[in-house]
Amino acid sequence: MYRSYVMICGGPNCTLLAGRQEKLAEEFEVQLKLAGLRKEVQVMRGGCLGLCSSGPNVAVFPEGTIYSHVHVEDVAEIVSEHLLKGGRVDRLLYNENEATSTVRSLEETEFYKKQLRIALRNCGVIDPQNIDEYIARDGYAALEKCLTELTPDEVIQIVLDSGLRGRGGAGFPTGLKWRFASGERGQVQKYVCCNADEGDPGAFMDRSVLEGDPHSIIEAMAIAGYAIGASQGYIYVRAEYPIAVKHLQIALEQARSYGLLGEDIFGTGFSFDLEIKLGAGAFVCGEETALMTSIEGKRGEPRPRPPFPAVKGLFQRPTILNNVETYANITWIFNHGPEAYAAIGTETSKGTKVFALGGKITNTGLVEVPMGTTLRTVVEDIGGGVPGGKKFKAVQIGGPSGGATTASREHLDLPLDFDSLKSIGAMIGSGGLVVMDEDTCMVETARFFMEFTQKESCGKCVPCREGTKRMLEILDRIIDNKGTLEDLDLLEELADTISKTALCGLGQTAPNPVLSTLRYFREEYREHILEKRCPAGVCKDLLTYSIDPVKCRGCTICAQNCPADAIKGSVKNPHKIDTSKCIKCGSCYEKCRFGAVIRG
Repeated sequence: MYRSYVMICGGPNCTLLAGRQEKLAEEFEVQLKLAGLRKEVQVMRGGCLGLCSSGPNVAVFPEGTIYSHVHVEDVAEIVSEHLLKGGRVDRLLYNENEATSTVRSLEETEFYKKQLRIALRNCGVIDPQNIDEYIARDGYAALEKCLTELTPDEVIQIVLDSGLRGRGGAGFPTGLKWRFASGERGQVQKYVCCNADEGDPGAFMDRSVLEGDPHSIIEAMAIAGYAIGASQGYIYVRAEYPIAVKHLQIALEQARSYGLLGEDIFGTGFSFDLEIKLGAGAFVCGEETALMTSIEGKRGEPRPRPPFPAVKGLFQRPTILNNVETYANITWIFNHGPEAYAAIGTETSKGTKVFALGGKITNTGLVEVPMGTTLRTVVEDIGGGVPGGKKFKAVQIGGPSGGATTASREHLDLPLDFDSLKSIGAMIGSGGLVVMDEDTCMVETARFFMEFTQKESCGKCVPCREGTKRMLEILDRIIDNKGTLEDLDLLEELADTISKTALCGLGQTAPNPVLSTLRYFREEYREHILEKRCPAGVCKDLLTYSIDPVKCRGCTICAQNCPADAIKGSVKNPHKIDTSKCIKCGSCYEKCRFGAVIRG
């Protein structure tokens, strides 16, 4: 037993910063040995704490003190002042603790106190490469309970009673999906699949769970296998997630060595095993039938439905597929009871939801809140609002399949749940939440997501393959100063056709970012077309640059930084921009210290 634990965050940001998790861990071990504390303090390599904007982060337990932006050079001071002398290193404290007399624990910070971590409950708390730490936090207790105390039908009923809905985007009731696949147990081969092919731009929720708590997914999939009568499962994970793959491989080996996977689990006669399948990064493989086709070794393309996967899925056998976050809720439900889970959230959206909070926001990172929490709470209270004194403008929620919300009170106070967001043309999707400020062009935002979807289209159906291409061409025309008002009607017509006729859900939801921006920011489209200007100053072909002779001091900084040699003037005299040479790079606007350069 140790008196203190040093948990080094292993989230994507902390790990990617020059591989600092391992370097910090090694330095802590060296400094603890020098201080004679090696037997009193344990160094742990954990998962993501969620505080991505302040990483690399180091947490000291049991007090829960958080140190942010920690460098290897800071380790000796933390060991000496905190772990040896019982003090603290003020300059490294997580920013909410700066200049305070009392150090607040993680749970007391503004970032965390309105969160409720269920799917992320073990991330940043346990060593994901040590099965004993998972077991110490009730790991595999739910599986044992299911196998020794409950029938498969009782397992499914508990999932139904919890009200858990799929967290991959569509929000289909998880228990109902399991029930559809539960017939003919023991008579036909069945499969359990996990969708870890996280493809939305800016989304990293599933990655963080796999890296920080892989056993929770393994245990949940084994429970699902027992419920429907499957003996084999597959985790389809992006090859671009090497740490997640590594931790999964270690966890699978540990589970097998403990008899928690394989033959005759807990001596009950139930056998179940898992295999990892690597995806090549195709966005379409986030669609369930395309994912299964890819596991079969074929090109990942969606199949017509019906038949649904619960009847004919992987290898034409009954199959259930849930995403990582959905499985991450399963064991909590069995350990705490379906009633406890159903008491969280709203009437039709139970439990919590994890969001990847990014964009123009102070606190970027992972956020898990009860369903029904308002967008205002997430953006302003947890996210810390828009930095730099800029005005909040919009949120793109749900990634390429979602839609934009506005800064209106109606939208900011809207509950984040499956049904409320649908009412305004948005959706939770997998949980990407990108905040935008006044400098964001909503036409360009719509074009960005349409370009992504068009490039990622598998090309199997005409509406998605051709329709998204035509929509992208129209958006390009508008941004290139060639748009007409008729283009707006054509965009809506194409969007309606694609949403009704595309083969899979990804194609059907592809127009959503365009439709939502047309709905709430139509005037911005009109300004691009009629006034030939981009209000946010983003669209290059709609920009003009000039210099105010009254404000210009003749410092020559703009001319020195102009790559096109388009600015002329002598020292201490007003300068001018030759618009025929100007390439509209914006360098003059950014470099001018006197506000003399006008962008319009």
